Amino acid sequence: MQGQRIWYILVLQPEDEWRLEKALFEMADNRRFSGGGAGVKMEHFQAALDPRKQELLEARFLGARVSVPKELPSSVSKNVSDMSAGSHIQMAPQSTVNTTQPIHNQDSNMSTGSSHSDKEVDPNTPEKTTRAPEQRKRKRKADDAGGGLAGGGGAGKGGGGGRPAVPPPDKKISEYFKHSGSSPIRHGGAKSPSPQQPYPMLPPSPQQVGLPSPVTTGPFDFLTSSRQPHPRLPPPHMVSKLIQTELTCHRITEFETQASSDLEVRNNKIEELTRTNEELRHQISTQQKTIDQHKQQVNKCIEVVKKLLKEKSSIEKKEARQKCMQNRLRLGQFVTQRVGATFQENWTDGHAFQELARRQEEITSEREEIDRQKKLLLKKRPSNSEGGGRKRNNSNALHNGTTDSGFLKPDAIPGSLTSQEYYEADEILKLRQNALKKEDADLQLEMEKLERERNLHIRELKRIHNEDQSRFNNHPVLNERYLLLMLLGKGGFSEVHKAFDLKEQRYVACKVHQLNKDWKEDKKANYIKHALREYNIHKALDHPRVVKLYDVFEIDANSFCTVLEYCDGHDLDFYLKQHKTIPEREARSIVMQVVSALKYLNEIKPPVIHYDLKPGNILLTEGNVCGEIKITDFGLSKVMDEENYNPDHGMDLTSQGAGTYWYLPPECFVVGKNPPKISSKVDVWSVGVIFYQCLYGKKPFGHNQSQATILEENTILKATEVQFANKPAVTNEAKSFIRSCLAYRKEDRIDVLSLAKHEYLQPPMPKHSRLNSNQQAQQQQQQQQQQQQASSFSAGIFGAMNASSSS
Repeated sequence: MQGQRIWYILVLQPEDEWRLEKALFEMADNRRFSGGGAGVKMEHFQAALDPRKQELLEARFLGARVSVPKELPSSVSKNVSDMSAGSHIQMAPQSTVNTTQPIHNQDSNMSTGSSHSDKEVDPNTPEKTTRAPEQRKRKRKADDAGGGLAGGGGAGKGGGGGRPAVPPPDKKISEYFKHSGSSPIRHGGAKSPSPQQPYPMLPPSPQQVGLPSPVTTGPFDFLTSSRQPHPRLPPPHMVSKLIQTELTCHRITEFETQASSDLEVRNNKIEELTRTNEELRHQISTQQKTIDQHKQQVNKCIEVVKKLLKEKSSIEKKEARQKCMQNRLRLGQFVTQRVGATFQENWTDGHAFQELARRQEEITSEREEIDRQKKLLLKKRPSNSEGGGRKRNNSNALHNGTTDSGFLKPDAIPGSLTSQEYYEADEILKLRQNALKKEDADLQLEMEKLERERNLHIRELKRIHNEDQSRFNNHPVLNERYLLLMLLGKGGFSEVHKAFDLKEQRYVACKVHQLNKDWKEDKKANYIKHALREYNIHKALDHPRVVKLYDVFEIDANSFCTVLEYCDGHDLDFYLKQHKTIPEREARSIVMQVVSALKYLNEIKPPVIHYDLKPGNILLTEGNVCGEIKITDFGLSKVMDEENYNPDHGMDLTSQGAGTYWYLPPECFVVGKNPPKISSKVDVWSVGVIFYQCLYGKKPFGHNQSQATILEENTILKATEVQFANKPAVTNEAKSFIRSCLAYRKEDRIDVLSLAKHEYLQPPMPKHSRLNSNQQAQQQQQQQQQQQQASSFSAGIFGAMNASSSS
């Protein structure tokens, strides 16, 4: 490096020259003292340059082609050529100098190792736009003034302080470059920057946009090219895009500040949400622990409730069986007796009935004794002739003046009584007879009471027997929810159990439908279809006078269960069997509630016909007729949808023969080619029969007849008119209500909605409103009479006019 001078050809503004020269000389000093290999930072003069100038400088130092302008003198061009061929320091590229031959260092990627430049002119390289003459004015003045460039002229030569001669204008600058024939020509392969360089690769200057494959090198590679060989790498594809905007530095700063503030706000929000999320997770975990604890407590409580309910049910079962054992001796029991080759169970009354029978026998014998004594007393009754003869004899004696008539008196009948004695004896016998009648009436009341107890006893015996035979007698839990407690009753294919809902904490009635294993599949499917139809109708009903249906679930392949509302009490049929009749006021209350339920069934969409309304399907919630009632059993109900129901004619009765015959109207028994038509008036007929049975203690049609007899004798088809007994006394309003319900023709029968508005079921009207209604009725009658008179008068006038005109 010693003895060599470095020539720098740059076209810069005056204020930038000293900065560039200072930086280049510092690079050379650093190169000389440090031995090369280290990059030099350019921050100390990059900040002071204009961004465009800085971009130009970076493009020059990053490996742009170096060009010698045509206006330079030949001596300067020669020095530049010699310096680029022989010097070990790579010269910074020029972006404003235009030439046709690139200058390469022997240590750069564009050299093959020779000490001179071996490049030829690249015809594909486009010429760069030259600067305006005003931008090169200072440089030309310096050249014209005869000032020389610092440094020596020849490559590999030491001094040379004189200025070279300026070449003539007609001489081309390419003549000053001598090429060696042994050096190949390269057209690409820019050297990539070394890994040790401190600055990244920057985009080219705007003057270089559009140059095909420029030859570039890393920044300050001329400091390390003489000592460290660099691998040859393919040139990177550098693409720059010029965008003209109206942004200023102040606006950019504002955008950066706003972006940083938004970022900070977003980060704060994220942190806040993160903290909130953590808090919520902590709360959720805490709540989950609390819920788990509560679940454990609830499970423990449920287990305790199950245990207590089972104990209570077991105690009740034991008490029921003990009571039955006691009543077996008092009320009676079933005794199995052998009849031929078979065994039959016959009922045997208990000692209470035997005692009543004995007392009745005593009363009967005593009554017979009283009758016998009455007959004997009649024989001892004094005769009226004896008393009359005495009176006549006394009168004759007084008339004759003597007391002796001269006749002998006959002797009295032995044991004969005087009239006073006879009267006393007769009065005693009558009192004894009245006492026997009273005692006999008391015995009859006691007998009726015992019969009711016996009916309950027989029912309880059957229930206990069925409960022992049931497979659900060990308190199972169905569907993990319903704890079965006791059997309430058993039908043909179902069992009704009292159960406890562990989830809702309430008593329910579980109706278990048991299919026969020997049934065929089509019969099972038909039964299940029927039960599901009942469920689909019943589940949508919600009325205080209708038993609610809660749930339906399968138990196994041959059984399923429906969960119903539990009613603590018996049905109306059992009450009527116990008490025979019901007072009119209580019976009217029951009918009002039944009609309210029927009104609800006819107001929903689609309407529903119960079709099996009877005392057995009316439940007494409190066990007596003074409380609320609920209707149940929708197994035969009909849905009056638009497809099957016609308001004018009704709907076809597809299940003819089903139901309870005493409570069905005559149209259900009509036999013909087409099925009979029915409507909601079927339930109206049933209401009339039930009301009649409550008042009189018997059914209006077919009482004491079986269903087969009713069907054979056409009893209901002949029921054209209802007959009322004299006792008990019933009001005329009640009789009128029953007649409107039991009209033979369905066209004449009242419908459900009109029945709900019947005056018999309406609350009593005050006196003033009753008077007003009577006055309104009278006024309407008077208006009708006046209209009739006016019409008759006008008819008479027109008739006379017609007669006169015809004559």
